[in-house]
Amino acid sequence: MTQNLADTSRPAAEPIAANGAASRGWWRDAVIYQVYPRSFADSNGDGMGDLPGVRSRLPYLKALGVDAVWLSPFYASPQADAGYDVADYRAVDPMFGNLLDADGMIRDAHELGLRVIVDLVPNHSSDQHEWFQRALREGPSSPLRERYHFLPGKGANGELPPNDWESIFGGPAWTRTTNPDGTDGDWYLHLFAPEQPDFNWENQAVADEFRSILRFWLDMGVDGFRIDVAHGMVKAPGLPDLGGSDQLKLLGNDVMPFFDQDGVHDIYRAWRKILDEYPGERIGVAEAWTPTVQRTANYVRPDELHQAFNFQYLGTSWDATELREVIDTSLDAMRPVDAPATWVLSNHDVTRHATRFANPPGLGTQIRTPGDRELGLRRARAATLLMFALPGSAYVYQGEELGLPDVTDLPDEVRQDPSFFRQAGQDGFRDGCRVPIPWSGTEAPYGFGPVAGGPSWLPQPAEWAGLSVEAQTGDPTSTLELYRSALTIRREHADLGAGTSVEWLETPADVLAFRRGSFVCTVNAGAEPVRIAAPGRILLSSTEAVAVDGDTVLPADSTIWWAV
Repeated sequence: MTQNLADTSRPAAEPIAANGAASRGWWRDAVIYQVYPRSFADSNGDGMGDLPGVRSRLPYLKALGVDAVWLSPFYASPQADAGYDVADYRAVDPMFGNLLDADGMIRDAHELGLRVIVDLVPNHSSDQHEWFQRALREGPSSPLRERYHFLPGKGANGELPPNDWESIFGGPAWTRTTNPDGTDGDWYLHLFAPEQPDFNWENQAVADEFRSILRFWLDMGVDGFRIDVAHGMVKAPGLPDLGGSDQLKLLGNDVMPFFDQDGVHDIYRAWRKILDEYPGERIGVAEAWTPTVQRTANYVRPDELHQAFNFQYLGTSWDATELREVIDTSLDAMRPVDAPATWVLSNHDVTRHATRFANPPGLGTQIRTPGDRELGLRRARAATLLMFALPGSAYVYQGEELGLPDVTDLPDEVRQDPSFFRQAGQDGFRDGCRVPIPWSGTEAPYGFGPVAGGPSWLPQPAEWAGLSVEAQTGDPTSTLELYRSALTIRREHADLGAGTSVEWLETPADVLAFRRGSFVCTVNAGAEPVRIAAPGRILLSSTEAVAVDGDTVLPADSTIWWAV
């Protein structure tokens, strides 16, 4: 039966700023590409990606059609957690280059019209940070201990942790120190690895230091900050016990005494004032895991940050009903605070969506099985076109434009995810989405490094030769060319990009359709083809559509863009 697409909802008006004009900003519809530096491009052949490598590939990103580049941490670090354990926030780790390399990369990006967002890690430092090392050396009387959470233990001899909090990576969230005289000392808090002690944001020196760090990188020319664990800096007064033995299962589902405390918003109000001092619309982006999208919206109120990651969308199954619900919820939550919704399918912490959608739903975001590769890629391509059609800003994780799957069969001896080596924490399989991406050639490292047969810090599968940038360029059926076409259309079509609503159209089960002005997006998330009355001219399709007697057959697991 042919299905007609009819309007079933009332579109909302554009948000109005205080001056009466529709509020605007480059971040409202930006497509932001995440670079994981160690896995993007290796300039010197040591097997590790670096800033000169990123700099050399910026023209590729410009041609892809993105608006900004977000780089995961490249600061000086012992690399206990892939750079999220920072020893010096104002220095580049030698494995990535130096400050001159960072400066050159930022300048080149700006010359190409690309903005640069850098990671900031304010919840914790490395245990090799000067402050923490001095706090250990100077003992219990050191004033630097007030910049972290040092507390005496419980029990007769202080042998028990100060409370029952668990580390996100598994095990207790506390480690006991040894005093300078060799006796057992206080405990320190680390919500992640023991090498990542949490800052005490009640201490004024910590707040002062990070305002200085912001200015350092803003003066370098960065256009914004992605704030790691943005929900974690403030802890509940008294650090109360949480109770229960399944704390990790509660994460993201409930307000925890160490996450999403209301006090974090005072920090971001202070940071927003600094961002607004600089020209060019510098932004802050929150990585905030919260129980609801409504709680996420608190981070992007007009006097706080500009964007927040939409993890509820990232975790949604390939299901039409679930997708429509999370889209509506996301747009509804952001509209009152006049912030753009953000959409993301993959990042450096979760299984790539080409593999996630290849497996049955309900397996979480770190999956150990490859699933049905063909099915996963088909759904990933369809999900990408849906994401790019939605109002707001979209994030692309490096390599997803190549249709890369997770590498699920990495040998244990090459894994480096710290949670892999701890019990009862995250699954520890994040290395699978961090394998260096393929650029060219038929032999590893596929252009990731300058020499064929050279090293890469994680091994690449042999079949990735056919997924390289070189192999896919010019092939109209490739995933790379689908991304390039989609981003060109998104940039040129007046009804795509920024906005706060979609106009849902009536559809059969398993199908989504919405209109934005003269643009229509149809998605068949079901396993069977569906015949519809064509709403217009096809602009782009994730897979080949078939015309039948003036109608169009939507293939299973497909998305089509239409010009009405």
